Amino acid sequence: MTSFASNALSEAARALEAHPDFRVLRRLLPVNRLYAGPPHGKSRIGLALDVETTGLDRETDKIIELAVQRFRFDELGRIVQVGTPRLWREDPQQPLDPRITRLTGLSDEALAGQAIDEAEATDILASADLIVAHNAAFDRPFVDRRLPTIAGRAWACSMSEVDWLELGFDGKALGYLVSQCGWFFEGHRAENDILALIYLLGHTAPDGETIMAKLLAQSQRPSFRVNAVDAPFESKDALKARGYRWDPAMRFWWKTIPEEDMDAERSWLLADIYTGHGEPAFHPQSACERYR
Repeated sequence: MTSFASNALSEAARALEAHPDFRVLRRLLPVNRLYAGPPHGKSRIGLALDVETTGLDRETDKIIELAVQRFRFDELGRIVQVGTPRLWREDPQQPLDPRITRLTGLSDEALAGQAIDEAEATDILASADLIVAHNAAFDRPFVDRRLPTIAGRAWACSMSEVDWLELGFDGKALGYLVSQCGWFFEGHRAENDILALIYLLGHTAPDGETIMAKLLAQSQRPSFRVNAVDAPFESKDALKARGYRWDPAMRFWWKTIPEEDMDAERSWLLADIYTGHGEPAFHPQSACERYR
């Protein structure tokens, strides 16, 4: 695109943005940093991660695409450096469900003979102080099973650990959040999702803090995994509506809650779910244990 055409489009975009009846979305482009100033204090390494899989069952389905991208953030949660993205595909040794092909654009032919470079992937993930995924409860079990040597790393979830409603956002889907920040990208491909995630983490909230800063603060707080062990079968709809997930291997419903919600959650479970027959189990979690 010529500079003249680019300038004309930029002027048109600014004109539309100035009118209350229009919003302008800009395509996400690769960057090497999101904050141009010097780092504040000691910096650490974060890693944006996304997977595409053959399905939703973490015990039987497999990773078909793994994308990671490191970034460096300072003590204020500002992203001061963005690394090169890495992408691996893997042949699941079984035909893809046509719905997965429609969702991801990946085909049996594109995956044939492909494999994740375990050594390289492990080295990159092990170098991160914090792995961030937008739905870590889905991504982490697949990654831990495929790359078991990094199973003890610290993880954070940008979907569940950020109070998006409090920050003025609607919904929690990555594409929707990014669009509310003024950007767009082609979703359901791992390499695009990690770039979108990094942009989102670097976004400045109305109070001046970055989303990354808020995620860090929440990630460092203690939380508990609630296992609704032996909950009555007829309570499944109530548990699901309250945000519990089904663990097909352990055969119970579970969810992660902050420490301050423990008493209220216990009271609800005892009164509305167990009704005098049994009780839930609460297990403390750190960032290294969440979403496993």
